[in-house]
Amino acid sequence: MKVITVHHPHSFVPKDFPPLSMALGYFDGVHRGHQKVIKTAIKEAGESGLSTAVMTFDPHPSVVLGRKHKHVHYITPLQDKIMLMEELGVEYLFIVRFTSDFANLHPQEYVDQYIINLNVRHISAGFDFSYGKLGKGNMETLQFHSRDKFSYTTVNKQTDHEEKISSTLIRKSLAEGETEKVEHLLGRYYSTSGTVIHGDKRGRKIGFPTANIELSDDYIIPKLGVYAVRIFVQNHWHNGVANLGYKPTFNNPDDKVLSIEVHIFDYNSSIYGEEVKVEWHKYIRSEQKFDGIQQLIAQIEKDKQEAVSYFEKLLV
Repeated sequence: MKVITVHHPHSFVPKDFPPLSMALGYFDGVHRGHQKVIKTAIKEAGESGLSTAVMTFDPHPSVVLGRKHKHVHYITPLQDKIMLMEELGVEYLFIVRFTSDFANLHPQEYVDQYIINLNVRHISAGFDFSYGKLGKGNMETLQFHSRDKFSYTTVNKQTDHEEKISSTLIRKSLAEGETEKVEHLLGRYYSTSGTVIHGDKRGRKIGFPTANIELSDDYIIPKLGVYAVRIFVQNHWHNGVANLGYKPTFNNPDDKVLSIEVHIFDYNSSIYGEEVKVEWHKYIRSEQKFDGIQQLIAQIEKDKQEAVSYFEKLLV
């Protein structure tokens, strides 16, 4: 897959690219609705002898368009999005830097410069996609702005149990710890990547060594608590149980340092410095403060057994 970062104004002309079938959208999450848009573009490419492309934007438009500076956390930060696009079979990924000047393009200017000048012959986008200044361009105006240079397909609303599949719903579900629902919406388990760093090593002392993970990007944090997780480390997947929170048994409640600690089942290797991926499978309970170490140990053993049972049922 060719990844092309586009800065406005760009100087590309149609001859720079083969004829393209392009999917348009921000695509945070690359969820099942997004996948429908992208697969529609791929299908059209196959039927019409075109190459497949996706255009996305970075950073999130709300960072530029919001009245106040907004720090956005993502379901799929850019590097994760790139990886998922490649897995879907996209040939060209255009990452347009979303700036104030780009946002001020009139709809016709956007179509001329970012569709026609990139040799796009077919567009696929969701029914609610908008473009141009103040989002005045939409799927109903696209034919007028196309100058008869390309055709397009509007992908209807995709639903799960009568709810619209959307990044907003996924964010809400993560905030409520509904990771199993998120798996239905994404078509995969929610995952975060990071690096194993040194922690306080209390887990090792009480018989439950943990990998302390520092996130590598601005991921959305699920609801705080204990989860059944899978962790990808040293090229293998392992089951485990994770604590996501502030460790109130040991820390001052005013000392708000978030930690992600994963106890990996039947695993004893030293993995400091390793890059890992954590899949968030099932929310077990909320984080709580215990009166003593023995009470904590008993609860961790209970959490571990619940996670073990969960993964055993997955194999049935």
